Amino acid sequence: MSAAASPVFRRTWPAWLALLLATLAGVYWWWAIGRPVALPDAPSARIACVSYAPFRLAGETPLDVNAYISPERIDADLRALSQRFDCVRTYSQGQGLSAVPAIAGRYGMKVLLGIWLGGDAKANAQQVELGIATANKYPQVLRGVIVGNEVLLRGDLSSAQLAGYLRQVRAAVHVPVTYADVWEFWLRHPELAGSVDYLTIHILPYWEDQPVSPEDAVQHVATAYAQVQQAFPGRRVMIGETGWPSAGRPRQAASASVVNEARYLREFLRYAATVHMPYNVIEAFDQPWKRAQEGTVGGYWGIFDVQARPKFAMQGPVTEEPRWWAGWLAGVAGAALFMLAGGRQRRRRGHLALALAGMASGCALAWQFRQMLYACRDGWEWALSFAACALALLTALRLARRIAARLAGTSASAAPPRWLRAGWLFVLAYYGLLLAVDGRYRDFPLGLFWLPCLGYALLGWLGERHAAAMPLLEERFLAPWLPLLAAAVLVQEAGLTAVAWLWLGLNLLLAVPVLLEWRRARGLPVQQAQAAGQ
Repeated sequence: MSAAASPVFRRTWPAWLALLLATLAGVYWWWAIGRPVALPDAPSARIACVSYAPFRLAGETPLDVNAYISPERIDADLRALSQRFDCVRTYSQGQGLSAVPAIAGRYGMKVLLGIWLGGDAKANAQQVELGIATANKYPQVLRGVIVGNEVLLRGDLSSAQLAGYLRQVRAAVHVPVTYADVWEFWLRHPELAGSVDYLTIHILPYWEDQPVSPEDAVQHVATAYAQVQQAFPGRRVMIGETGWPSAGRPRQAASASVVNEARYLREFLRYAATVHMPYNVIEAFDQPWKRAQEGTVGGYWGIFDVQARPKFAMQGPVTEEPRWWAGWLAGVAGAALFMLAGGRQRRRRGHLALALAGMASGCALAWQFRQMLYACRDGWEWALSFAACALALLTALRLARRIAARLAGTSASAAPPRWLRAGWLFVLAYYGLLLAVDGRYRDFPLGLFWLPCLGYALLGWLGERHAAAMPLLEERFLAPWLPLLAAAVLVQEAGLTAVAWLWLGLNLLLAVPVLLEWRRARGLPVQQAQAAGQ
């Protein structure tokens, strides 16, 4: 290295290291999610009972009173499900679902018949009437009738009103009648036990007020189940819902992934086999319509996806992302794009810097696109997401050209407009505010913000300190809020969510350079005055 180049390298090596680490992190992440993970095998691929809702195609939702699923569709579903399940649980009547018992009977399956109750007395009466008629028509197929699902959790009815519906159905049918709710609500309303033939409880470790990690989830189920049994001695208790999501935002130590869904289900089936416990798993198929209510994670509790393909096997290793190599291809494409669009670099260091920035950016955008595949629900969300990614890419390209020029020791390209950084500060602060005050169902768009945040951090490190300019007023207002909002999210996640730490890191990358520039700009007039006095 020449004597002239040595001082440049001493000043810029942290930027080189950051680019290299960012590239290696992207390459490693895609490689890691493509590795098979060894898990304990399930005792059998066959499962006792599974929640069944046929609303899995685009635009289908049980919230649409005019929705209708044909008997042919239901027949095809139950014929396939009968190969793996002995029973299905439904949640409502009407919309074609009253045909489930007759069709299930053809394939030797049993049914837990659901009657949906809400705050509308007229709709409840219709549901009860249909449920009673169906139960009395197919009593030999039914394992029971579930009158109401999580009504107390939602606050739609009081326990006294619910007990009235239970008594009405119980008096009219000749099969066992129960009510299903989160296990804690049975403990809060023990008076309902006298209105049912057995208790149906939901234990979903991911959704607990204190989320449970997948490694500890089955032990939590065993503890909660034993607690309910102890509170209601001599009463039969069934787990009406248990499962794990395959995609969506993490909740503290509870991370949604295909591997964790497979881990939980296999371990739960092993546990259930040892205690001979009646249970039902949620659910057969992914339900896209739930994403409007519960965020991305709501749509991915199925053992099968929306095309009725199994997400994983019940024996052998499980891979999170079989197409992991697509992330590497995106990185290579990003490197090529940045080198082509980076202008003519007279030194190899400029080309290397562009290649590293492009590789890191390509891997990050592929990460964001993978999240979009799960999260985007309609054309508007796809258009908005693509627009945001395009803006992030253009910003990263602009920043990469200037960074490469500085790292190569050549004349720098034109600086990005100051309003562009202010715009990213605003967007990050706005989304950070949403996460802090209403983040339960919101994803962390790390791949999107990685590009501008890292780019501006590197540019800030390489900036000319003696020529510090005062940041815009908007930047000075927004920058202090970014780490505060991100820290609030981290506290909500109890410091247990890795992506919450990454989110804090991204906010610091964008905010700290602004705060340092502000500090230097405030001190510059003092330094100039002192120099003039000398």
